Amino acid sequence: MILGIGNDILTDDGIGIRLIEDLRTMNYPKDITFLTITLGGLETLEIIKDYQKVIFLDAIMTENGIPGSVYCYSVNDFKETLHLSNLHDINFLTALELGKKLGIPIPDDIKIIAVEVIEDRVFGKELTPLLQQKYPEILGTVKQIIGKEF
Repeated sequence: MILGIGNDILTDDGIGIRLIEDLRTMNYPKDITFLTITLGGLETLEIIKDYQKVIFLDAIMTENGIPGSVYCYSVNDFKETLHLSNLHDINFLTALELGKKLGIPIPDDIKIIAVEVIEDRVFGKELTPLLQQKYPEILGTVKQIIGKEF
C-alpha cells in the first residue's frame, strides 16, 4: 500500500494526497493499493493492517529544511511528520507498538516518505509557488524511491 496523508485544502499540507493522485496513473504492479487519508494516530492501524508493506507519503516541516527536499525514513529512524503525529491522539510509533501488543497484523515493512513543505495552515487548493515549481522533481524522487521498494 502507498498511503498519502494530508489535507488537500491546506496548501502544501496536501502534498501526500497530490502525489498519490499522480502516482495512481502510473504503471505500478496491480497489487499495490493507493489510498489517501486525512488523519494519523490510532485510526491508521485499521487502514494498514494486513498489508505486508506500507509507504506513507506526508508533509514535514523541519527547523532547517529546504522546501521540496524528500526524506525517506524507516520506522527505526522516523521523524515526526505533520500527520503521523497528532496532538489529539497518540503518535505513530506508539500506535504501532500498541497495535502489535493487541495482536493487530502490522506490516513488517513500513517506510515514510516526507516532503519538506513551506505552509500547512493556509487554506488553498494549490501548493505554494516554490513547491509547485519543484513538484515535478519531488514526484520524480518519490517515484524513484517507490521503484526501489516495489
